[in-house]
Amino acid sequence: MRAMPTHVKQINSAPQRSPDQRMEALRQANLVRSQRAALKADLKKGKVNIRTVLANPPDFLGTAKVIDLLMAAPKCGHVKSAKIMEQCRISQSKTVAGLSERQRRELIALFGG
Repeated sequence: MRAMPTHVKQINSAPQRSPDQRMEALRQANLVRSQRAALKADLKKGKVNIRTVLANPPDFLGTAKVIDLLMAAPKCGHVKSAKIMEQCRISQSKTVAGLSERQRRELIALFGG
């Protein structure tokens, strides 16, 4: 009888970072969170237009979920945002940077652009 080879399970983990690298990553993450929060507040207050943001999103929105951005728009809660996403055939896990040009145009059109 032939012996079955034993496979060693490889564990994928992030590379080790120095304390300085970790602190810089935390600073960057906090900056992005602050910028996103400020933008969402401006959207809610009507200071910034969702069409403008969708047409030319700032770099800090690249990994943000589209549905979270839509929910920050005035009169656009979770249910309406989900319906918009479904109408445009966009997954609720889609990020702003991941939008295709078609999806971006459809979203802008739905917000009167």
